Amino acid sequence: MSLNIAKDAVIYQIYPRSYRDTDGDGLGDIRGIIESLDHIAALGVTHIWLSPVYQSPDDDNGYDIADYKAIQPAFGTMEDFDELVAQAKKRGIGIVMDLVINHTSDEHEWFRRALAGEDKYRNYYIIRKGKGGKLPNNWGNFFAECPWAKFGDSEDEYYLHLFSKKQPDLNWHNPDVLEEVKDIMRFWLDRGVVGFRCDVINVIYKSSLENGKRQLVLTGREHFLSQEGCHKILQELRREVLEPYGAFAVGETVFVDTKKAHDLCDVARGELDMIFYFEHMECDQVFVKLFKTRLSPRKVMKTLTKWQTALEWNACYFENHDQPRFISRFHDLGNYRTEASRMMAGLLMTLRGTPFVFEGQEIGMTNGDFKDLSEVEDIESHNIYAMAKRLGIPKRIRWKMIRRTSRDNARTPMQWSGEEGAGFTAGTPWLKINRNYTEVNVATESVREDGVLAFWKKMIALRKTDRVLAEGDFRPLYEGKRVYAFERVLDGRSLISVCNMSGKAVRLPKTLKDCGKQVVSSYSESPVDRLMPFEFRLYESEGEK
Repeated sequence: MSLNIAKDAVIYQIYPRSYRDTDGDGLGDIRGIIESLDHIAALGVTHIWLSPVYQSPDDDNGYDIADYKAIQPAFGTMEDFDELVAQAKKRGIGIVMDLVINHTSDEHEWFRRALAGEDKYRNYYIIRKGKGGKLPNNWGNFFAECPWAKFGDSEDEYYLHLFSKKQPDLNWHNPDVLEEVKDIMRFWLDRGVVGFRCDVINVIYKSSLENGKRQLVLTGREHFLSQEGCHKILQELRREVLEPYGAFAVGETVFVDTKKAHDLCDVARGELDMIFYFEHMECDQVFVKLFKTRLSPRKVMKTLTKWQTALEWNACYFENHDQPRFISRFHDLGNYRTEASRMMAGLLMTLRGTPFVFEGQEIGMTNGDFKDLSEVEDIESHNIYAMAKRLGIPKRIRWKMIRRTSRDNARTPMQWSGEEGAGFTAGTPWLKINRNYTEVNVATESVREDGVLAFWKKMIALRKTDRVLAEGDFRPLYEGKRVYAFERVLDGRSLISVCNMSGKAVRLPKTLKDCGKQVVSSYSESPVDRLMPFEFRLYESEGEK
């Protein structure tokens, strides 16, 4: 088997409810995406990954699916979706769906029929009796909830939910579940979808329901993280569904090390094409994401190098719908939003692997400017806040934790213009729009020759047209307190990427002074021997460094 996606591909993630609203209800919709295709095409990307657009009660913003073969009415119709696929295809863009198969909504027909007593559908879920008046086991939950909820009116039966109470986990020991998922995937592939992003894919298979070893976070995970049963399921989905369609799959994987990651995406094993890991997103935290510290650029560098050299092909990203905006993590960002955004564009487009760009990243959007918890919608944030309150953590610290870590930081509506509603909606937005929309928006960036958007376009074009960046090997060169440098090499040709990951001007390290001809800089002018704050440079060398 081989990689089912071209190595020069660039993927753009859209969080539909936050992208563009065309009917004034404050929620983005598919029609808004269609109307924005020219912007997306001009950016130069080859694929659009859509966060869930399925029918859902929206307990977890669409990741609780009630019908896998229907479109959420607030987003539009199936006809709208088909038009999006067709219009995107005309522009050379493929559509990637979010596949959420660890759990369904508790409003899915399967769960309703299970509650009604149909044995077939009871076996679609993980339903167990308590033990001696206690829960079936001592496991933890990703959303800081109890992972077991009462099943219907039963006094002693519970269903497992590793996420929200309204997201019951599927029973992957049941072969009927696998057949249902194959059918769902084929349904969307037949409509023209070219691939899937697989949500929390390495937790779907529970090897046992025994008590777990006590952990500070997620007790019981040794029974469901990256189990052998998961590998067998992924191999069958690849063999029987993805390969016949020439479709690809990228998996969101939690708590993986490089060995586990390799097993999930090694081409020879025939499972996933690539995986999202999180270690580089954890370089500003102490143990768990709630406890933040200053971002360590050197730690980011070492982590990137570790994964670049460990995997044959990476899924490269710095932002998505679950992560705070990356440039907002720099403690010395100050007035360098534009500079830091351009540097991150250069870094992302020169790493080895498929780059993923999150909506708004191309204009340098920052974290939300929420005042208090009432302005936050994210269920995870509310659950964590409640847990912190139970633990006696002071209100001021609880809010500081949420403000820096909430997933809503990335979910604020797309900023299209400086007009009221940011060009996102004529109504009341579902989530507060960042007040900086008057200066940070697509309209403003579109006329700036030296702006963030222009630099993203430049780097994406270079990534797609230069085989060294698309296919070349990765070799680390320098990891300092602020400066990161690495080399991409192919057929004797070398490109050297240099990033100043700080808000201070620094001397160019001696080892990098003979890198060859400078072909790109994120600054129009800068001293030859110094890197300006958050400057990115790309050098071309005839031989290897």
